[in-house]
Amino acid sequence: MDNRELLNTFYTAFSKTDAEKMVACYHEDIIFQDPAFGTLHGIKAKNMWRMLLSRNSEIKIDYQIIHCDEATGKVEWIAHYAFGPSKRPVINKVQGKFKFKDGKIFAHKDTFDFWKWSRQAIGPIGYLLGWSSFFKKSIQKKTNKLLASFSEKQ
Repeated sequence: MDNRELLNTFYTAFSKTDAEKMVACYHEDIIFQDPAFGTLHGIKAKNMWRMLLSRNSEIKIDYQIIHCDEATGKVEWIAHYAFGPSKRPVINKVQGKFKFKDGKIFAHKDTFDFWKWSRQAIGPIGYLLGWSSFFKKSIQKKTNKLLASFSEKQ
């Protein structure tokens, strides 16, 4: 499978909430990074997708591959979903950058406007504090605690 097909497989699986097919696209030594989780390696990165999709099966993903070659890829994608117990509607515009190794995704970095996301997902507190590094670190601590708990049950 070429890298463009690999990215299509990853995002098609994402749109179908098929975490296992998504993580099958990842190299065993995957390095994932985003504003909500920070940096995750290996099984933690894979379990992040398993956790997220187990909590939100009604997600809509639109994506476009902007660039893809034998070494790197870039995808712009938009997620529409309901966040948390209060089911706050979120539309998150994300830019994904990829590096490939051994026919798999070896590095995956998602970037998005954290303040804009936090205003939608968290509400007034996100609006007031979402711009701060303190708040971002607080969210990362919480998400990583949830991930650790999820991983223990796997």
